[in-house]
Amino acid sequence: MIKLVASDLDGTLLLNGAQSVEDSMFETIGRLLDRGILFAPASGRQMTSLKRLFAPVAEELVYISENGALVSYKGKTIAKTPMKRKLALEIIEDVLAQDYCEVLVSGEKTAYIKPKTKEYHDRMTKVVNYHTTLVSDFSEIQEDILKVAVCDLSGIEHSKEHFFKRWGNEAAAVVSGSLYLDFMDLKVSKGNAMKQIQQSMNILPEECMAFGDNYNDIPMLDSVGHAYVMEKAVDDIKKHSQFITANVEYTLKDVFHL
Repeated sequence: MIKLVASDLDGTLLLNGAQSVEDSMFETIGRLLDRGILFAPASGRQMTSLKRLFAPVAEELVYISENGALVSYKGKTIAKTPMKRKLALEIIEDVLAQDYCEVLVSGEKTAYIKPKTKEYHDRMTKVVNYHTTLVSDFSEIQEDILKVAVCDLSGIEHSKEHFFKRWGNEAAAVVSGSLYLDFMDLKVSKGNAMKQIQQSMNILPEECMAFGDNYNDIPMLDSVGHAYVMEKAVDDIKKHSQFITANVEYTLKDVFHL
């Protein structure tokens, strides 16, 4: 029996660049909840953004946000794993020094930005609909830093090698989309977040289902008994699945006869 379904968003639940969830998916999630099956968005996005995205069912979901650095359920924090502040600020300075690269710094309820371009400001505030706070210097941030995200507007493929080589041994670094690379504490991953949920809620791995499409989803896929990977994903990721799918909602309706 499945007790928890977790799904990545961009490229998995949200297809073809979509920035909103279909109304029919809210109905599907509602039917899962009626059967006592929990649903968890699992994303590099911030908690506030996820709650906006899933507004019709927001109060009933488990949240794996910031790639697993912040995990919560019904207002209760299950796990919070901040970065070392000195390291985070050093990474931020490196990102700002790179051409075409912008930085997003995640706190618990807001994301801090210092945009170089209007394009980036509009992307974060209007396209992905983040709750943002403008800063003149990132050292002004008073709360824990959960994640430092690189946005390379020319494509993260152009800069990821630099960031992995420079910081990959000091922070968890994952590509989370065509433009983004995320840095977290070394202990953070969607898989570790899933294990924290399983332990907190007394749920077994074989009672969990997960959907993903990118490298940052692999630890989550490996932490559940029923792993689904999107058909467009590369073969390295498909190796971590038992099933291949083209659509999360259709799969849920088929598996659970919704």
